Amino acid sequence: MKHPFRDRIEQGVLLADGAMGTQLYERGIRLDRCFESANLTHPQLVVEIHRAYILAGAELIETNTFGANRFKLEAYGMAERVREINRRAVRHAREAREICGVPVFIAGAIGPSGRLLAPVGTVAPESLRPVFREQIEALLEGGVDLLIFETMSQLAEIREAIMAAREVCDLPIVAQMTFAADGRTIAGHGPEEVVAALAELGVDVIGVNCSVGPRPTLEVLRAMIAANRWGTALSAMPNAGWPTVVGHRVIYGASPEYFADFAREAAALGVRLIGGCCGTTPEHIAAMRRALDDIKGQVRPAVEVRARVSTPVTDAVAPEEPTRLRQKLGREFVVSVEIDPPKGLNPSKAIEGARLLRQVGVEFINVADSPMARVRMSALALCVILQQETGVETILHLTTRDRNLMGLQADLLGAHALGVRNILALTGDPPTLGDYPQATPVYDLDSIGLVRLLQNFRQGFDAGGASIGRPAMFTIGVACDPTRPDLQQEIERLHAKLAAGADFVMTQPVFDFSTWRNFVAQYEIRYGPIEVPVLLGVLPLQSFRHASFLHNEVPGITLTEEALERMRRAGPNGRAEGVAMARELIAEACEFVQGIYLMPSFGRYEVVAEVLSALPERLRVSTR
Repeated sequence: MKHPFRDRIEQGVLLADGAMGTQLYERGIRLDRCFESANLTHPQLVVEIHRAYILAGAELIETNTFGANRFKLEAYGMAERVREINRRAVRHAREAREICGVPVFIAGAIGPSGRLLAPVGTVAPESLRPVFREQIEALLEGGVDLLIFETMSQLAEIREAIMAAREVCDLPIVAQMTFAADGRTIAGHGPEEVVAALAELGVDVIGVNCSVGPRPTLEVLRAMIAANRWGTALSAMPNAGWPTVVGHRVIYGASPEYFADFAREAAALGVRLIGGCCGTTPEHIAAMRRALDDIKGQVRPAVEVRARVSTPVTDAVAPEEPTRLRQKLGREFVVSVEIDPPKGLNPSKAIEGARLLRQVGVEFINVADSPMARVRMSALALCVILQQETGVETILHLTTRDRNLMGLQADLLGAHALGVRNILALTGDPPTLGDYPQATPVYDLDSIGLVRLLQNFRQGFDAGGASIGRPAMFTIGVACDPTRPDLQQEIERLHAKLAAGADFVMTQPVFDFSTWRNFVAQYEIRYGPIEVPVLLGVLPLQSFRHASFLHNEVPGITLTEEALERMRRAGPNGRAEGVAMARELIAEACEFVQGIYLMPSFGRYEVVAEVLSALPERLRVSTR
């Protein structure tokens, strides 16, 4: 399958981040501590470092997991916390990306095992594969975009690591070795031998990291380029020179300006992935960013994006057309895709995702309202930004959890004035699930009460019967979970929502269409046919770990045993199998529902394009 990282590498130089360990050290983590344990003990510190690199201009950040394998953690009494440490590390990297709002790649960093291989040592190479696999599976579960093996000195070891990755996923792989001052690895491998061995293993990028500094790194790169008859992309992430101890502090001497020169030379050689290792800082990355932008003759877009606010509607008697969604429901097959708002101030990543979806013909975007009760940018604000920046029409998830009756009405008036007129009425996840379990929920209304309030607005009146000037042309959606154990309760609630005046239904993710058929059959026995259009929830799975996590740990998502087994059997081809399952579900459902509601995990909107490419021609969305 196509992957955005592979596409990006083909386009030109991509800038990675710098050191994590030495940055933790600079912020007070002692050298005798396990840096990876900071994922548990100092999470905000790790997020802060990631954010600093993103704001400096990095397009790829590495997780704080270099030494997070069982063998290395064993020295700190943490061998049984491999999964927890690696998952937390990915979460922190994703948190930084969400806060910054920039679409950077997240690479799962994997260093050497810490064991010396036979015949010099006592460890057989094949015994390392399960150790690497354990770490890789945890990184996959967290949602990394690619894997990066680095600071390896033994080909036999990096081969086992790569093979472990191939057994469980199809993500892009960056494979980097470290070289001494003589241009060879500690195990004696030369650049030519390294390129040949790694190219034969089919990795996406081959490179050199750590080592002794920029100048020797360039020499190794030249040897690699001469030997690279496979045309594999190359990477370079050197240390900031030799470390020295000054007043009980470890200091690296290479300046940001020196690294800017290195970036120019490496780019001129054709290196596609450039970053820094030990001793490099956000200042080094910022200097390289400026140097690379100068080479390309263009300035990278600023990190911060300012939304343009449109002129509110003021004509109290101007007639209004129904929303585009309302016009299409029941007449055309509707495709909507969910985007989560960022956790920080910058909506750039969400905007880019919406643009990608627009390019493949998606006309409607659902914007979630702090799902799982975790604080994010206002869903209404992001709806306005996406509509203005991309031209898509949005569906605002509006929960009654956080707003009293006055707040709900104020937000509805504002949403209508700003052109956000498709509302999915939700009660909302309780605060106990999220970031602030002590927060006070409101729940003046539930989702049924919100539908009734929206109906009042459509008649031109507020909850107390006072005029709002004219009818508000909202299109009202409601949610339904056909996987709930107590289907009768869900049937009763859906009937109440429809009776209150809902225009359409969006379901929770379904992984076997018989689940929805069974729900409809039981609904019809009690209340007759569902008379409004239904958009079936479709969530393309990424891997067996992902599927298992959703099934066991995310409220409202229940997989069938068949779906879990298919993902288990898929092994490293999990993404492709998840796409295939989504396509099969849509093909079976399209005669019985009026649209689909796609929920891409980890913001991987390219998966949506893969799923939609198999839609029957008569159902194809078209770019407007």
